[in-house]
Amino acid sequence: MRPFLLLSTRPEDDAADDEYAGFLRATGLAEHRLHRIRVEAGPLPELDLDGYAGLLLGGSPFNASDPEPAKSDVQRRVERDLARLLDDVVARDVPFLGACYGIGTLGVHQGGVVDRTYGEPISAVRVQLTGAGRADPLLAGMPASFDAFVGHKEACRVLPPSATLLAGSAGCPVQMFRVGRNVYATQFHPELDVAGLVTRIHVYRDAGYFPPSELEELVARVTPAVVTEPARILAAFADRYA
Repeated sequence: MRPFLLLSTRPEDDAADDEYAGFLRATGLAEHRLHRIRVEAGPLPELDLDGYAGLLLGGSPFNASDPEPAKSDVQRRVERDLARLLDDVVARDVPFLGACYGIGTLGVHQGGVVDRTYGEPISAVRVQLTGAGRADPLLAGMPASFDAFVGHKEACRVLPPSATLLAGSAGCPVQMFRVGRNVYATQFHPELDVAGLVTRIHVYRDAGYFPPSELEELVARVTPAVVTEPARILAAFADRYA
């Protein structure tokens, strides 16, 4: 049985390892069935896409909409590597699901507009499926609306012409879309539970998502959240493409 592959771009070990654990938990995959490549650590090797059941791309401190002079050499190289990979993924309609940074990366690749118009603070927000979302096989059985964890500086403002909008929210019109039949991206984090979100709050306390002095207040605010449905999307992805 072919494994899945998680592409990680987080330079911080604590965040990268916790993200991998979150994807394991949400997909229900054992470690030997979910390989991981930390793309920020070195050039992305040539991948035999036929050797994987599907690809996952996690979040990142990088932003696709960052001004080019502000990007580090690592970020520029990661973006080039992912763009080349997405050339093949989209052309071949390889099963793919990108979360948060994934929607910015895929959105830019497909000609959408990604900027800071619809950034959302770290929180649980109500996501609503569109008609196309309710009909999408990956979202079969999902409620028409559900809570999901978000926290992003940028978002897709103009949907790529190749994309089908699957979900949105009051503060961010593009929360999920599909390209082709098998290439998906979400703005929200389907892999996150409360513990994972708290870990990221601590790791990224100085990354500009919130004033560092408000850390404890933010943790107290998100801890009571009940967010259960988004993980079902990752479980469905693993089941559908295994």
